[in-house]
Amino acid sequence: MSDRPAADPAVSPAPHAAAATAFMIDVRGLTKRYRDLAAIEDVSFSVAAGEIVGFLGPNGAGKSTTMRILTGCIPATAGSVRVNGFDVFEDPHQVKRCIGYLPEVPPLYPDLTALEQLQFVAALKGIRGRQARAEIDRVVQRAAVGDQLSRLVGNLSKGYRQRVGIALALLGDPKVLILDEPTVGLDPKQIGEVRGLIKNLAGDHTVVLSTHILPEVTMTCQRALIIAAGRIVADDTIDRLAASHGGKSLEEIFLSLTSH
Repeated sequence: MSDRPAADPAVSPAPHAAAATAFMIDVRGLTKRYRDLAAIEDVSFSVAAGEIVGFLGPNGAGKSTTMRILTGCIPATAGSVRVNGFDVFEDPHQVKRCIGYLPEVPPLYPDLTALEQLQFVAALKGIRGRQARAEIDRVVQRAAVGDQLSRLVGNLSKGYRQRVGIALALLGDPKVLILDEPTVGLDPKQIGEVRGLIKNLAGDHTVVLSTHILPEVTMTCQRALIIAAGRIVADDTIDRLAASHGGKSLEEIFLSLTSH
């Protein structure tokens, strides 16, 4: 049986949507059901090239399900997803070439050095020889881990493990980065450093930052998507969200939209 979701003729584009090719990420009517339970229902949103979007929601709201479908890790029940013009269900390999993914716990091998970890993942991505050396040099500089390359990953601080994880996601210069809770468990200094790194990715990469830490979004992102009970309940810039909710803070808006 094909993993291609069934078409839903009732799905219509969001008001701000244009042709799919106008967006780096275009999600329409996405639904994922487990028997009678809908993890997400009729989720639609678009992300422009170079934009950083915060994806917010309480535990169990559907953030992880959406991210896993977006990255091609699990199939959807209905709807469509296009990344850089490629259909996630028809061209999964092309989509995966466009995406750098950092899960909440970076998939690192503690017995490898940071450099060996980067070389291993570069080889998995088909980057070899001089190209691999140049690409590793580039992401090492971008993630500021050059002074940690000879250390075993297992001996790195959590902050540096996150940085190595970001460097791995950047290998191959993907157009899209999916970052899942990138600052959880970091100390305040490390949080500031990782947030600064993410913010500097804007323009060069399209970033979807999945988090439940609201200051992460206000300090890093240009726009917020809020999901509750499997449905998108808000999608706008931080300033416009505040204006449309009487000047409330993002935390107040989040609580009012997700507490029902």
